Amino acid sequence: MAHFAGWGISRRIQPRGDTRRDQPGDDSKEKDTNMNRIARLPVLAALSAALLVSLTGCSQLEARMELNKGVAAFKAGKPEQAITHFQNATKLDPNLRTAKQYLATALSQNVIAGLTTPDNIKTANEAISGFQEVLKERPDDLNSLKGVASLYYNINEFQKSKEWQKKVLAVDPKDPEAAYSVGVVDWRLAHDNIVKLLPPGTQDDGAGNAKVLVKGLCSEVQAKNGSLVEEGLKYLGQAIENRPSYDEAMAYMNLTYRRKADVDCGNEPARKEDVAKSAEWLDKAMGTRKANEAKKDKGPGGIVMDSNGNMK
Repeated sequence: MAHFAGWGISRRIQPRGDTRRDQPGDDSKEKDTNMNRIARLPVLAALSAALLVSLTGCSQLEARMELNKGVAAFKAGKPEQAITHFQNATKLDPNLRTAKQYLATALSQNVIAGLTTPDNIKTANEAISGFQEVLKERPDDLNSLKGVASLYYNINEFQKSKEWQKKVLAVDPKDPEAAYSVGVVDWRLAHDNIVKLLPPGTQDDGAGNAKVLVKGLCSEVQAKNGSLVEEGLKYLGQAIENRPSYDEAMAYMNLTYRRKADVDCGNEPARKEDVAKSAEWLDKAMGTRKANEAKKDKGPGGIVMDSNGNMK
């Protein structure tokens, strides 16, 4: 044993040729193994992350390729192939919003308006779900909002369609088509009501049905159609205000004033005024439609070039 003066510390002198600090039976090898294992963990984690990024990148690239194939198929008039490609794209990259929207759009093309068979409704609901997936990320996406509204209309869910058109107007208050659509739904609901309420064998005369809408029946018509007619005229007027040449909206103003004549049953002066306004809007619709057709026939103004780049 060697001693260091003044330190009060002694140490064992190892025999020459033996440089180990620990005696046989210590756990130094196990410690070294554990340390090596721990040192490898960050490396393995980094490699795993790099592999994940690589795989993700490949999936995203494949998703884009499927998306492009879907667009090409859709343009070629092959909606079923397009749907398959868009579905593949959403599976490969669930975050690819464009694929979800294109898939919903392609599915909506297969929905037959007015058909309420289970298959048609199923397809419509699949398309609606696709648009709603887009809206989770972008609640103000107008194309998706309009898509849902249109699909509900096509499967005769008129009230829901109207609600979604109002969501469109909440994003874009100046949208004439959304306002027009609300007015159309209101007219349709009011029309369906009057057809059901008229006595069997009675034809709608389009002028207030004054001969049959008396007493209790008149009150029932007012209760069911009063608010629909009022709202319909409001939104159709809004559509025309934002698009003065909107002949379709004018045509529905004509039809809605006919339904207002029903609501004004028992008030002969008001009924006659409704019928007169209905005729006025019919004239406006026809005149505006002719003007619109004339503009189409005339074509664009200014310099017009043919397909070869020569002035016509």
